[in-house]
Amino acid sequence: MLRSLRQRAVTGSYEDPRVAVLRTAVSRLRRELATYPAEFPDRAIAEDELAALAAMVTHGVPEVPRLRRSLLLIAGAIGSVSALARSLSEVRHAVELFGETPRR
Repeated sequence: MLRSLRQRAVTGSYEDPRVAVLRTAVSRLRRELATYPAEFPDRAIAEDELAALAAMVTHGVPEVPRLRRSLLLIAGAIGSVSALARSLSEVRHAVELFGETPRR
């Protein structure tokens, strides 16, 4: 990751490192979900929300409430699939890098 940040520094563009971590985590979970052989009832919800997260990180820093909402939907959809637990945990940690949602 530091290498890509240095390359961006040379070219004059900057990417928030939190976005890069989230993009990597989402990509990994999407790949693992795509290759997971068993069907489960909420698989389409998880796939849709992961696609939404992937789209969010291509447009800069995403909105924290939207990130958290997507994470909750994904966790609810695949939370019981132990084979995906590690990658789901990585997505959760990446979302947490964006901080807490302000209280109203």
